[in-house]
Amino acid sequence: MENFSVFRTPQTIIYGRHALNEAAKESASRGTKALVISDHVMENLGYVSNIRNDLSKVGVESAIYLGVKTEPTDIYVEEALNLLKSENCDVVISLGGGSCIDTAKAVAVLAKNGGYIGDYMGGKTLASQNSVPHIAIPTTAGTGSEATDATIITNTKNDVKMMIKQPVFMPDVAIVDPMLTISSPKSVTAATGVDALSHAIEAYISRRAHPMTDKLALSAMELIVGNLLAAYEDGNNLEAREAMSLGSLQAGMAFSNASVCLVHGMSRPIGALFHVPHGFSNAMLLPAVLEFSKAECIDRLADLGRYFDPQAETVSNEEAAEIAVSSVKKLCLDLNIPNLKGWGIDQQRFESVISKMAEDALASGSPQNNPRIPSKEEIMKLYLSCYTYNFANHRVSKLK
Repeated sequence: MENFSVFRTPQTIIYGRHALNEAAKESASRGTKALVISDHVMENLGYVSNIRNDLSKVGVESAIYLGVKTEPTDIYVEEALNLLKSENCDVVISLGGGSCIDTAKAVAVLAKNGGYIGDYMGGKTLASQNSVPHIAIPTTAGTGSEATDATIITNTKNDVKMMIKQPVFMPDVAIVDPMLTISSPKSVTAATGVDALSHAIEAYISRRAHPMTDKLALSAMELIVGNLLAAYEDGNNLEAREAMSLGSLQAGMAFSNASVCLVHGMSRPIGALFHVPHGFSNAMLLPAVLEFSKAECIDRLADLGRYFDPQAETVSNEEAAEIAVSSVKKLCLDLNIPNLKGWGIDQQRFESVISKMAEDALASGSPQNNPRIPSKEEIMKLYLSCYTYNFANHRVSKLK
């Protein structure tokens, strides 16, 4: 082969019902005192105390940081890092959604390499030391962050979401227990589920996709398309929850190695400026971006369309691609995903920062991986379209 691809994953992935029970053993083999980075939701549900009790049984002491309240910021990173140092912790456990995991990734790297987390953006600073061992335990089926070598941290001084990607940010262990996702409310199930679908789709249509990521992306799409609505409608449907956890994990591994595209590039500035959770902002953007990109990735979107409607095997790729876009719109409608206006974002303020958002989106590098590479002006138009986007404007497949 003239060209080659690189594929990275955590050293260990433990997946399945009650996989959480393995966390203490994995911690004991890597350190003597753990910093558990989580949030008050996980504390109130009893997960934090459960894991600390398990750690104690195997002789691992622990400290906790529960300051993650929103999308991860440099302030959370600094606070948690200071606690790790003062408590002399030598292993990090993240327990929660993508915000907790991304915060922990930054802490684990800075603990060994120093500096400000923003120094690592764009490869300006390359980590020279391995991170403190990091065990990532997701409690939602969506971000896939437990299996990626990237972290998204908001710079609170300039309201920019920093996308930082280096191999050292990959967790050492990913523990994916679908039992933990049962506690997710319907809105979180919906948003994180569409986030996972976005990861799978963008990994598959990315200009940097390759055969190994394709296999994972396709498997993830099939699992998510077939189970997201069921998990949303009945949060206790463990089979659907299990499929969504696996789909999210596979999508995370796919996009970590193939990269995301325009949806994520546009999503980050919305999160930074308007504090919209990452899963929701991705979901708000996905249908419009697929419409924009469709002509340049018809064959690949056709594969997605055939997961939504198996009868689409009999139609052209153009028709199947249209089914994909229409089906994503309908899925967002069924999951009660709001548009940006429906979320409550002020239109005048939104329009006043569209130019900055488009510039920040392009600066992230993700739009350049899109099948159709947008200009700044096209991104600005997409933002305006997404503000009042109508998910109900979808075409029902004649095959059904």
